[in-house]
Amino acid sequence: MAVNGILGIKIGMTQVFAEDGTAQPCTVLQAGPCVVVQRRTKDKDGYDGVQLGLVEFIKPQRLSKALTGHFKKAGVAPMRYLGEVRLEDSKDETKPGDRVLVDGFQVGELVDVSGVSKGKGFAGGVKRWHYRGGDATHGSMFHRAPGGIGASSFPSRVWKGQHFPGHLGNQTQTSKNLRVVKIDADENLLLVRGAVPGPAGAYIYIRKAKTARRQTKKQGS
Repeated sequence: MAVNGILGIKIGMTQVFAEDGTAQPCTVLQAGPCVVVQRRTKDKDGYDGVQLGLVEFIKPQRLSKALTGHFKKAGVAPMRYLGEVRLEDSKDETKPGDRVLVDGFQVGELVDVSGVSKGKGFAGGVKRWHYRGGDATHGSMFHRAPGGIGASSFPSRVWKGQHFPGHLGNQTQTSKNLRVVKIDADENLLLVRGAVPGPAGAYIYIRKAKTARRQTKKQGS
């Protein structure tokens, strides 16, 4: 099976001690188990991929009629969270009902983890864009203000994309090239070195790192 990704849940953070005694900050992820709900094909959908469902209990009455029929057609139990994963090999014979588990990853390889970051509400320029701020001395009158946003002579307007105060967080973010530190196949747990977007309990998407896959292709060619 050539599925390079899996759905999961962020459990929280911990630390793992390496062989040399250094503490490594790690994020604990519940990776799967997942079931293939639908197969996407290039002829019908324009691309090759699979729709995965994270195995979680959900009351049937909480599903719409459309989703109920969708799961019934695939011959799988209802699931709360669905997501898609692209397939690199169009000849892959993955079909609805196949299981995708955490053992598809290996210790030491790199993964990309995507999730929705924590929402912080309205934030100023210092917190949102890391402005340095002005002098904090008496009489400066310029502590956390945004400063100049454009010259009056040229371009006589505000530059497109100028950083302003506004809504912070609650956006899809991806932490790239996180190294897999430990895998617990019995508990469907994956430990990666570093931080992952979102709060504990948030749904996340784990895939094998794109940069690592490019290097593998180059070595194979």
